[in-house]
Order: sequence, then C-alpha cells, then structure tokens
Amino acid sequence: MTNIPETGRTPRVQIRLVVIQILVLSLLGTLGGRLWYLQIRQGAEYQKEASGNHVQQVVDPAVRGDILDARGVPLADNETRLVVSASRTDLLKQKDDGKAVLTKLAGVLGMKPDDVRQKVRLCDAKTPQPCWNGSPYQPIPITDEATPKQALQIRERSEDFPGITAEPEAVRRYAGPGKSNTAQVLGYLSPVTDDEIQTAKDTDSPYLRSDMVGRSGLERQYDKVLRGKAGVTRYEVDNLGRVIGKAKSDAAESGSNLVTSIDSRVQRVAEFELNKAMKKAREQFDKITGENYKADSGAVVVMEAKTGRIVAMASAPTYDPNVWVGGISAKDYKALTGKNSDYPLLNRATQGQAAPGSTFKVVSTAAAVQAGYVWDGGYPCTSSYSVGGQVFKNFEGENFGPISLGRALEVSCDTVFYGLADREWKKDGGINPKKGRPKDYFFKTAHQFGLGKETGIDLPNEVTGRVPDRQWKLDYWKANKDAWCKSGKKDGSYVEKIAYENCLEGNKMREGDEINYSIGQGDTLVTPIQEAMIYGAVANGGTVYRPTIGKAVISADGRTVREIKPTRTGRLPVSQATLKGMNDAFAGVITRGTAAWKFGGWPQDKIPLHAKTGTAEVYGKQTTSWLATYSKDYTVIMTIAQAGTGSGASGEAVRNIYSALYGVQGDGSVNDKKALLPEPQKSLPKVRTDGTIDAPKITGDPGKDAEASQQDNPTNGDDQQPATSPSPRTGNSNTRRRPRRRGSRRMLT
Repeated sequence: MTNIPETGRTPRVQIRLVVIQILVLSLLGTLGGRLWYLQIRQGAEYQKEASGNHVQQVVDPAVRGDILDARGVPLADNETRLVVSASRTDLLKQKDDGKAVLTKLAGVLGMKPDDVRQKVRLCDAKTPQPCWNGSPYQPIPITDEATPKQALQIRERSEDFPGITAEPEAVRRYAGPGKSNTAQVLGYLSPVTDDEIQTAKDTDSPYLRSDMVGRSGLERQYDKVLRGKAGVTRYEVDNLGRVIGKAKSDAAESGSNLVTSIDSRVQRVAEFELNKAMKKAREQFDKITGENYKADSGAVVVMEAKTGRIVAMASAPTYDPNVWVGGISAKDYKALTGKNSDYPLLNRATQGQAAPGSTFKVVSTAAAVQAGYVWDGGYPCTSSYSVGGQVFKNFEGENFGPISLGRALEVSCDTVFYGLADREWKKDGGINPKKGRPKDYFFKTAHQFGLGKETGIDLPNEVTGRVPDRQWKLDYWKANKDAWCKSGKKDGSYVEKIAYENCLEGNKMREGDEINYSIGQGDTLVTPIQEAMIYGAVANGGTVYRPTIGKAVISADGRTVREIKPTRTGRLPVSQATLKGMNDAFAGVITRGTAAWKFGGWPQDKIPLHAKTGTAEVYGKQTTSWLATYSKDYTVIMTIAQAGTGSGASGEAVRNIYSALYGVQGDGSVNDKKALLPEPQKSLPKVRTDGTIDAPKITGDPGKDAEASQQDNPTNGDDQQPATSPSPRTGNSNTRRRPRRRGSRRMLT
C-alpha cells in the first residue's frame, strides 16, 4: 500500500508545482528587469519621445537660391504669388472624397473641374500627367495664379472649402521665351517624392515634405546648394491640439546663389540667331529630296576658348520652363513629351548626337600626322575614290589635284581623307588583321581628343557620342547579330542588304567603314559640346578644358564665395607645328575656303576667325548642318538637323553671333560701344549682406516685345526682367532685394 502525504499530493505533483513556481518567479523577474530598464535606464529617452507626441512642427520653407548670369542678372529667381493648395488628407475624410469641394473650387478659380481633380490625383505607372508626384501628405498646389479676389473668397468661406488654402508663397520664376530663355540649361522643379525623402534622410542634406527638387539642368546639378535649409519651429500642444509652449526653433537658411558663366545678352542673341537660321533653312529647297528642308532641331554653343566656360547654350525647339511652376497641365505635358513634340525638353547641346561630317576632319588630320604623313605632302584630291566596285565621291565632284593636309581642310576634300584612311586600314591588316597588329591611328586619336565619353560638363544626363572602333563593332554585332541574320537578304532592299552584310561580318572593320569614318560619317556620333571642347582646345594651343557653366556659389548674404575654377583634363595629341598648320587652314576656310561666301567683308585683320564646315548625311533624312568656329576668345559651334550644308544653313547665324560679341557692323567696321562681350567676363557680381545683388541696369523698355526688339537690334540691351520690381516683372532698379523669408508655414505631423 502506497503512503500518501496528508496533503494528498504525490511526489510527481509536487515536482510540477515547484517547476511552475520557478517559471512564475522567472517571468516576474524578467518583467521587473524590463520595467527597470524602461523606466530607470532608458526612462529619460522614452520620456523625451513620449513628449514628442505632444509636439507639432511648423515648417518655414527656405528661399531657394537664384541662378544668375555672369553679370548678376537673374536667369531664375523667386516671386511671391497667391497659391491655392488642397490637402489630399482632408479631402479623403469627406464622404465623396472631396469631389464637391474641388468642383466648387474650380468655379471660383475659373478652371474645369476635371483639371482640378487631375491635379490632386497621385502619380503611378498607370496615371498619366498631370498628377501629383510628391508626398500625398503635402498640400498640393492647384494654381499659383490666383487673384486676390479669388483668394479672399476661399479664405472668407473656409467652411465651404475644407482642406483648401490660399496663401502667398515663394514661386520659382524663369525668364521664359522671347528673353534669354535658357530653358534646357536651367531645368525645372517638381515636388520631392517619398522615395527621395527616405533615401536622403541620413545624409547631410535631408528633404522635407514641402521641398521642391531640381529635375533637370542646373536646378538638378546644383540642387543641394540652391535649396537651402527649411526652418522648423516646434510647439508643445495639449491633447486638444492647443499650443501650451514653444519647444525649439531652427531658423530657415536661404539657399545660395549660383553665378553662371552665361551672359544673358549673348544667350538671347544665340537663341534668336538659331531660330532665325532654322526658319530660313525651312525656306530653302533640298535638291535631293525634292522638298524644303525640315530644319526640325538644332543647337548652338558659345564657349570661352581659354577656360571652357559656357557663355551661351541654346537648344531648339525650346519651351517655357514656367509651365512646370505650380504643376503642369495635361496639354502642356503632352506638348513637351508627345510623339509630335520634337522633344523640347532635350538639351541638343549635350544630349543631341549626330554624325559630325567634315568637322571631324580635325581628328582625321591629327591622326594622319600621328601615322607619319607629312603636313605639306601632295595628297590627291580627286572627284571620286573607288574601292571594290563602290565609288565614294567628293562633295559636288570637286577636283583640286595634289594638295596639302592644310588645303584639304580648307576646301574640305573628302577624297584626300578617303585615301589616307584606306592606306591605314590596309597597313593594319585589312579586314582580318593579325592580333596586336592594328595601329588604328584614326580611332585612337579620336579617343585622345576626348570623343566617345562625357566631357564632364556640369549638367545632368550628358550623352557620350560614339567612336565606332573595333571593340564597339564587336559589341554591337553581338547585340544585333540575330536580328540582322533574320531580316537580311543578299538581293533585297538597301536596308536588307546592309543587314545581310552585318550578319556576316558586322564584327569586323571593313574598308568602307574606315573610309566613311575618316570624314565623320557612318556610325560616328558627336555632340555639340564635344565639338566645342575640341575646337576650343585647338584655339587655345592644345589644352582641353572641361566645359562648365557654374562659375561661383555665393551665400545669400554674400559673405561666402566659392569659385568654380576651370579644370584642365588633358592636351590634344597634336604638336605645336601641326596646331599652327590647322589654325592657318581654319583661317583659310573663312577667307578662301568653304565658309568664305558667308564671311565676305569680315574684318579678319582685326578679329581673326577660324572655321570648319560640315555636312553630314543621315540615312532616311536630310543632311545635318555643322559649323565649328573660333576666335582668340571664343568657340562657337552650331548644328541644325535636316538643314543642308554647314555654311549654307549656319554661316550667317554664326557670323551674327560674332558680330554681337565684338561689335562688328554691317560694313565690317568695329564699334566697341556696341560690343556685348569683346573679352570674357572675369569678375563676379557682388551680393550684398542684405541680399541685394549689384546687377546692371536694364536698357530699353522691359515691356517691349522681345522678338521685335531683337529684329530691330538683336545686339543691344538686356533681356532680363528688372533687378528689383515693385510688382512682378516691372520696375527699373539696378539692384534686387531678396526677402528674408517667403513662403507659407505648413503644419506637419
């Protein structure tokens, strides 16, 4: 018989009770330790965080820095406008998601209800513009052009417009068309996104939900210095949201000013002359296509030859960057990005690439000298050059007999360069060179000139162009072989025959490839900014500079100035003797060569100009016009797509730009008083401690129609809005006062 304790518990039960007691005591010990850790060890920190639940932050947006030209004239600044905004959060609290309120608001603003509703919808992969790509918790601007009467209606009847505000805010302002537009260079702003906020939160320049961010051009490149730092005031509030005290305040820091090397007067002339040249080209008849030239896009670059600083950069077609301010409309967005838009957002100077035509012969000439060909040798300039049954013709069948390399540049003799390139191709082993044998002087020299890669200009999304050397051909063939082999036909159309040939040997450097390449045809692509870099180096004696637009960053109070110095990136692979020969030849292009008919009467003895013309053939399109020029101070490059010859389409326009720079009159005389910039601007504009900028006075009538003014005298006066305005875009003071604070305060949770 088993003995059972008086308690009635067996030993097994007692063991279980002991285990349970231990577990309970352990849990109590753990809980006590955790409470001690939270209340004693980390108590102060959690108390601080808990108090934050009763703190509301009020953001005081920073004033964005101005973008100024080299003399201090604003290219982009700020003005105060009445902005009507909608809180998406408040609208969604309503039964109909705010549709009735937005419809009522549209009536007050004189807008279509659909347009207003589109403004507040969020952007995603399926939602077309217009839409809001910023934070859904940030007030969304409906319009920045509200009248005082409209704003008063909204504010006085706030119960009818829940979630709607009408307040004065600082809004970005650009010069716009008809002035020195500079649209693609300046870029535009749009609201910060949640992803950007998260990405930048641990950096030294975090975003706030109220921030506007640069999306292209200088606005994007220098966004960090232009944006400034918003001020934040923290208020202690009770559980009813009533303010009971002020916790902390961080003052807003205005963004710095960016001084550029752009001269707004020269910019205006460059834009005007480019547009005029394109218009005139469209009036000319193309004998090959039997139609007028389309002249559908173009670019011009004016650069300081000795520093690489950009004085003017124009791209056509262009647009008004002000359309982005306050949110872009569906109509404007389609006009900028649609299939029939000609893509005006594209900066053709840095993002437009095309075959360079004969302007590339500066590279081919240097390559020939490197390969051992004598500068003054007699190279046959025949009317055509035959290779394996294919005939490569000289331009218009010209025949100049045996000539030097310099003379070949002057008259742009294609067959001289055909012969040189063909001889080098054969020396390198032809289509099947032995390993390590090819010297590839023509391709190597192009890389040494800086082609096939970015110049490094301080603008985003620059393209590289293309040097179609052996490695490029191999890579391209691998990527396209299957498609070529599928579509190619030996006896098919021209395109099918090319595909057939590429399928068989597109990975090899063929004789015709190198011959075409020598005159800037075939698969070669360059950008206008690359051309400016190259010809600027020829002009200054061989030093290659990185093109730059930013010249200095100056703090809002003018106390801190950080200059952006010119940067040397290398030297041309050309001796001084060869450079002298090139300079003489390019001067000869102006006086007796392919550009002489456009520069007759130019004061060459006082202001020597040098040039190289180019006419690039493009399959399925009309020829591209190139004109590369330089003086002792400046390099001017102009290109127009589907416009004819280099001198024919661009010669007059480029001459007019130089006339404006140096004050050359129609009779060839030089008037220093009318010269816009006879030598590059060296000094920086002065920003005073009160934020005013010492900028030149406006000459002429600021309200006068810009185009008419340019037609009357395109080289006179200043095109910018006045430096100080009693009301937006009016006034005539020579200083501009920067307000200490612009913009409304936003309550953030």
